[in-house]
Amino acid sequence: MAVNLPPHYHDAEARYKKGKTPEEKLAALREMWVILPKHKASEKVQAELKTKISELTDEIEQAALGPKKAAPGTFKIPKQGAGQVVFLGPPNAGKSRLLARLTKATPAVAPYPFTTREPIPGMMDFEDVRVQLVDLPPVTADHYDHFVTDLTRAADAAVLFLDLADDDGPAATQATLDRLKLARRELVRDFPADDDPTTYALKTLLVANKADDEAADIRLELAREAFGDRFPTVVVSAERGTGADDLRQALYALLGVMRVYTKQPGKPADMTSPFTCPVGSTVAELAGRVHKDFEEGVKTARVWGSGAFDGQTVGRDHVLREKDVVELHL
Repeated sequence: MAVNLPPHYHDAEARYKKGKTPEEKLAALREMWVILPKHKASEKVQAELKTKISELTDEIEQAALGPKKAAPGTFKIPKQGAGQVVFLGPPNAGKSRLLARLTKATPAVAPYPFTTREPIPGMMDFEDVRVQLVDLPPVTADHYDHFVTDLTRAADAAVLFLDLADDDGPAATQATLDRLKLARRELVRDFPADDDPTTYALKTLLVANKADDEAADIRLELAREAFGDRFPTVVVSAERGTGADDLRQALYALLGVMRVYTKQPGKPADMTSPFTCPVGSTVAELAGRVHKDFEEGVKTARVWGSGAFDGQTVGRDHVLREKDVVELHL
């Protein structure tokens, strides 16, 4: 599906390419964002524009604050699996312990704050797919590592931690939210309709950890009064493993993806390595994930699953569903 960009969009794009300063480039990008038609065909262009606007806004703000302090390193965590979820929260909320519980990662776990100093990734198994979890250093009113800004921009979703063993748990979690907002990172239940390209919204799950504490139930009720239905919530004990299965399911659902299996004509389907596509993806979009040249070349497909009769022939624009089996015809 073509985006059909209007002529004045291309004029703004030319000004962006000719811009000599970050401010000039940012002004052109914002104009492109306003002009860009917002529909499914332009989703890729929208995402690219948002990333460029966010990066330039960060650059301009950092320059205004003065020279950047020397950092121990720049961290990039290449995405793997069905999606990447970052762990965010105050100190001692149990982020590292939960990462160790859900994955084979071995982060340092200690009963004192700021044990995690750099991002630590791990792969979580969920049925026949894997989800990448990344434990980030604590975020407080007084402590924020600048690389958190870049890593949250790259992530697909976030887990926000609440400590049920701490009377000040809700306040500490709110401090994390407030500090992230200063960095233009908005943790949300659902993406806002009036999308601001300078602010990065991350779909978020609230994990209330340390449910094994004797006063956890009381603190959970107080937290629910504080946060209401702001986020979907899963209650766990990283120490004992309570709630781990529910959390795996919730993390997969948070990503907004679906599993699709493929098969070759005359052969059984490969049910061991599904492709993960955004919910609502079409046959053509799946074909592009199988091979970049297939998206334009696919004409029809046979589909087995809930959205079609078994083996039904469908067009390239047919919308797929979770656990469909697809046989592509180029």
